[in-house]
Amino acid sequence: MEKQTNNTLSHTDITSIPKVELHTHLDCCLSYHVVSRLKPGITPQEYTTDFVGPSKFKDLANFLKIIDASLELMQTENALRLVTEDLFHQFQKDNIIYAEIRFAPFLHLEKGLKPEKVVEIVEKSVSDFSSETGIEARVILCTLRHYSEAQSMSTVRLVEKFRGSRVAALDIGADEAGFPVNAHIPAFRYARERDIPRTAHAGEAKGPESVWETLEHFKPTRIGHGVRSIEDPNLITTLRNKRIHLEVCPSCNIQVDVFDTFDRHPVDRLFKAGVSLGINTDSRAITNISLTDEYERLQHVFGWNKEHFFRCNRDALDAAFLPDTEKQRLKQKLMSEFPS
Repeated sequence: MEKQTNNTLSHTDITSIPKVELHTHLDCCLSYHVVSRLKPGITPQEYTTDFVGPSKFKDLANFLKIIDASLELMQTENALRLVTEDLFHQFQKDNIIYAEIRFAPFLHLEKGLKPEKVVEIVEKSVSDFSSETGIEARVILCTLRHYSEAQSMSTVRLVEKFRGSRVAALDIGADEAGFPVNAHIPAFRYARERDIPRTAHAGEAKGPESVWETLEHFKPTRIGHGVRSIEDPNLITTLRNKRIHLEVCPSCNIQVDVFDTFDRHPVDRLFKAGVSLGINTDSRAITNISLTDEYERLQHVFGWNKEHFFRCNRDALDAAFLPDTEKQRLKQKLMSEFPS
């Protein structure tokens, strides 16, 4: 059921809102423009078939398979730089003032690059395009659920090695329903002992038990998705009291069939429950979504207005992997540029 609001925003209004995006995957956001540069001759139809997902996947595991087409193109320094530049152009269209970009370094080694070199390329690219566009940004390095303990440890050590650069945190992604947490506990313990910031995908492909075990073993300050926390009132209380921030990606959740339709998504209930959350795209190309599109859907379905969007962006900045001085600067920018 659509909700009505007396504070309806136009497309221009929503586009102009200064936005924060904490959850976007570098390898899920390749536009036709950059793919056609990396794969000359590809037609729009071929791009849609290979790089844009259907409106519904069977589950998260099936969704993850479509990323292979993007990864195949992201194996050289030039490609990684072009894809990063392309993502910043997408950020500009959404009027994003701060973004965190995540990727798994070990997925980009097929043409001889070493993990450290991959991180160096992406970090330098993010720094360059941040300066060029004025969009502040940081990088999150991902280990993956199916990785070994050694691969997870190597990933967290890369975060440590690049500390002080744009590389800011550790994440774990991929199929949470298919692989347990055990192999990754040492890497997250290593991060915790060294005060390395942590987020973790949970509560998407599995229910509240996934979030509980993630909080117990990884001790993150944020959860990627976490939307199935709504199934457990005690978990909602814990998230609210501990100010664990949820990186919510509504349209992607619908696409991977966590929920049937947008109006069944719990984002509005989570917001009303006082949980800290922000709105994100996750996979701009595969889900065929922009952050402006996400905001428009939230307005259309749940009646969200400027107050909702301001709180989500403020909460996202509070949870950002940034020094306090940078957070305060961006909060001032958010307040000064937010439509009155």
